[in-house]
Amino acid sequence: MVLTHPFGSTGHESTRVIFGAAALSAMKQDKADAILDLLLEYDINHIDTAAAYGDSEIRIGAWMREYRRQFFLATKTGDRTYETARTSLARSLERLRVDQIDLIQMHNLVEEAEWQTAFGPGGALEALIEARSQGLVRFIGVTGHGSQVAAMHRRSLDRFAFDSVLFPYNFTMLGIDQYRGDVEMLIKLCDERGVATQTIKSAARRRWQNGNERKFSWYEPLRERDALRRAVHFVLSRQGLFLNTSSDTTILRDILDAACATPTTPTREAMEADVTHYAMEPLFIPGVTDRI
Repeated sequence: MVLTHPFGSTGHESTRVIFGAAALSAMKQDKADAILDLLLEYDINHIDTAAAYGDSEIRIGAWMREYRRQFFLATKTGDRTYETARTSLARSLERLRVDQIDLIQMHNLVEEAEWQTAFGPGGALEALIEARSQGLVRFIGVTGHGSQVAAMHRRSLDRFAFDSVLFPYNFTMLGIDQYRGDVEMLIKLCDERGVATQTIKSAARRRWQNGNERKFSWYEPLRERDALRRAVHFVLSRQGLFLNTSSDTTILRDILDAACATPTTPTREAMEADVTHYAMEPLFIPGVTDRI
């Protein structure tokens, strides 16, 4: 059974593994239903999607009619102005077939100009706060990719009391001194303020290499079960962190199986051996590869 933990100060006792529904973006409904049924098998109670994830919201909406009360449902908007964010949220509610979303998140808010627009007069944040006051959403979060995201999340939390953050967290990314320092400061701040800390890219091996066929995800995941288990436990052995699953559903069951075992911190030697054996690399490197 996957352990649960309070999702920040929201009052929701969330499974520490959250289903990352980007995996459903290009699936037909019958295949998506089979994947979503797997969440019931493992008692996962938290789904995270986004307006930008293709047909993901549609697939969830069609399936969730019977199960809405069993899930904490999160989505995201990548729009930065009041009008476009309001329109995006209305569309998400329609596609998900719900009257209320538990968590709406500003999607990948890292670039300075976008940050200024979203927080400024007539920005997206105004639309999300209004939606919360109208009961269309319950909580508001912020997400991001890249090596600057943890530092930007701290700035965002200084501007507004977000309920959750989401950022990359794995052994290779934390091998970058600047990023590790920013992440540690972010986690400390979130612990102090009761902000939920969601992580992504736990199962990442590296970016696709020249000549490799890109499938399911924009990055190449780990597939060997023992290495994948160590990667999952690297995240879950740290109290309070939540792990969002990969957009490659071929490894979903292995991730869930790993999460059902009591997480034990892998040794540094074991993680370094995996890095060497599987030629693992950080997905984001400051000044080199900071975009998807």
